[in-house]
Amino acid sequence: MSAPSCWKILTRKKILSIDGDGSSGADNGKLGRILNTYDLTALGVGATLGVGVYVLAGHVSKDQAGPSVVLSFLIAAAASFLAGLCYAEFGARVPKSGSAYIYSYVCIGEFMAFVIGWNLMLEYIIGSASVSRGLSLYIDTLANDTMKIRFREIAPMEWDFMSSYFDFFGFSVAILLGVALAFGLKKSTIVNNCFTVLNIGIVLFVIIAGAINADVSNWNVNPANVSTIYNVGEGGFFPFGFEGTLRGAATCFFGFVGFDCIATTGEEVKNPRKAIPRAILLSLCTIFLAYFGVSTVLTLMWPYYKQDVNAPLPFVFNEIGWTFAKWTVAIGGIIGLVASLFGAMFPQPRIIYAMAQDGLVFKALGEVSPRFKTPVFGTLCAALLTGTMAGLFDLKALVNMLSIGTLMAYTVVAISILILRFSEAPQTASIPSTSKQMQESSNLLKSGDRLTGSAFMRQLFNVSCVRIPSHTSTSVVGVLVTLYCLVSLGLSLTIYYAKQPLYDLEPWALTLAGALLGILLIILLLMSIQPRETAEAPFKVPFVPLLPAISIFVNIYLMLMLDVYTWIRFGIWMGIGLALYAFYGFRNSYQEVYSRQNGWTKLKYVR
Repeated sequence: MSAPSCWKILTRKKILSIDGDGSSGADNGKLGRILNTYDLTALGVGATLGVGVYVLAGHVSKDQAGPSVVLSFLIAAAASFLAGLCYAEFGARVPKSGSAYIYSYVCIGEFMAFVIGWNLMLEYIIGSASVSRGLSLYIDTLANDTMKIRFREIAPMEWDFMSSYFDFFGFSVAILLGVALAFGLKKSTIVNNCFTVLNIGIVLFVIIAGAINADVSNWNVNPANVSTIYNVGEGGFFPFGFEGTLRGAATCFFGFVGFDCIATTGEEVKNPRKAIPRAILLSLCTIFLAYFGVSTVLTLMWPYYKQDVNAPLPFVFNEIGWTFAKWTVAIGGIIGLVASLFGAMFPQPRIIYAMAQDGLVFKALGEVSPRFKTPVFGTLCAALLTGTMAGLFDLKALVNMLSIGTLMAYTVVAISILILRFSEAPQTASIPSTSKQMQESSNLLKSGDRLTGSAFMRQLFNVSCVRIPSHTSTSVVGVLVTLYCLVSLGLSLTIYYAKQPLYDLEPWALTLAGALLGILLIILLLMSIQPRETAEAPFKVPFVPLLPAISIFVNIYLMLMLDVYTWIRFGIWMGIGLALYAFYGFRNSYQEVYSRQNGWTKLKYVR
């Protein structure tokens, strides 16, 4: 196969023909449309409001930000909100199972779609396994490590890169929840809604009880009055400086991971064009208010330098003498973790289903049960893999792998928004079958539309004031987006590795960072003068290209903060995925099969 034809295959886009209600005519009747806005909001809140609210606030306040942890959560919420806006627009435009996978397939092409789908599988499997393992450790702590002692006797493991024992409880919880998801979506959704309401109720209890016991002096600690055994920093509201607040924000960002599970339910929602954007934004607002409230009262109740990093809320209530509140919060932690586990496991089979329907992974994984309206086999396989990971690996190893897939998915969604907004007008959904139509389809770019260097430069500055997107303007935007990502990577590396020279105002560091920032602004300016689509959409991200561009930069910077071992494990996972695509997905893709049968490879998508 020649290089150009191979490139066309890797960048071919998925055809979508979406009805007025947001459903896909090709897929109607497969997955049951039974979810509403409330179900989706509860799913997003439940998936996110777990480990973060019961652990993260104490950890960040003690080690990184002090009382300014409340601002860390605010900054993290702003970054997550940018990604949420992009997900909301795509959830309304492309209401199908698959989340960022389907978005990238529609806007960028098949190969990138596979990469993102494979990353999302990693995110949800590792995320579910980490919550399952965390739930086991949380309950075991309340039971004085009874399970740990027993499991070490039954199934000890001596490998350094694994847990010291196989966690049968974590394995069993994942399997049981997977069975519930496979054989009763509506019933499991009702249970998740109940757990989420209870979780929010306990968060409100924590905020009210904490406000009663608040002491403003804990936000203005004087280091001179504190023992040297504690790490107090400079005291006050910013004991570790604003840099510590930013480091805390990078950590707190991962407390918002999970809301994107809403976007995987497009084919199971009654009114996806309205319900998905509303649920994403409502869940993010609810999650932020919960984090902000809990972190505020936690640091007001008890000095930040005395916080317990593993179970801060039960510890603080025990220290102030509210024993009943300690156990109320302990029970709330179990409820929150179960709801978080449900939200983390729910998207797994939806991603697998979407990729299997497109032929990029084994099709048996996407078979939908006529009785249960769920991909039963794919759900059970995902649950088995999740349980195995939870049993074999300790929590730290699992958490280290959680973030990279999420950040990459967020980045691609933001890129897709930019490409979509500046793309050509949508094509028709009909697929040509006659030789004449095939000839017309293969000659979509007429001589006047061919991309030349002079035409590219004229369009780069939009000399002719073109108002309707064309092939040339779409190509210009594609190049600008690619350059923006590369320069963002350069600026992120500069900030990361030249942090101290920038802090010391060294000329070379300031010049380099300023030049890269200037180039980014020029790229955004050139992008903003390009013609945009005029079609109406149920929801649109405001201030394009600025907001998606900021989201891209933030995500790239956060990815650079991950340790080298995470990148190595990520490389191994991607190697397995690329082998699967090369030997199976490339040849069994629906697009490839169709093109072989009909002799037409110029497949287009419909918005």
